Amino acid sequence: MEILVASGIGVLAMVGLYLVLNRHSFPVIIGTTFLSYAVNLFLFAMGRLSIDKPPIITKGVTDYTDPLPQALVLTAIVISFGMTALVVVLALRGFLETGTERVENGERPPSPSDARKRKAARR
Repeated sequence: MEILVASGIGVLAMVGLYLVLNRHSFPVIIGTTFLSYAVNLFLFAMGRLSIDKPPIITKGVTDYTDPLPQALVLTAIVISFGMTALVVVLALRGFLETGTERVENGERPPSPSDARKRKAARR
């Protein structure tokens, strides 16, 4: 069971890293989502995978699952949702300003508003 979870985490991290290194903004967003899924599974697997054990201490139960990794995963889900929303808004803003969703190194491609400004300056 552990080897299956570990290989699943590895595959998610590998796919996420591959997509993050892409030069288009949409695959980067999907890649960060895959990376956050990999981190969530890693945090969940830290608490040792156990079956049919309650996550909280109750009367009459001697063996239980550690609730800390579950709380960490819940927090990581909320943080990754906020991060994904922010990255989507930034990518949309970049697309609306530049007219392309391609991510460039260094200088940005000329936007349609820059072309209008240059045209107005010539007059």
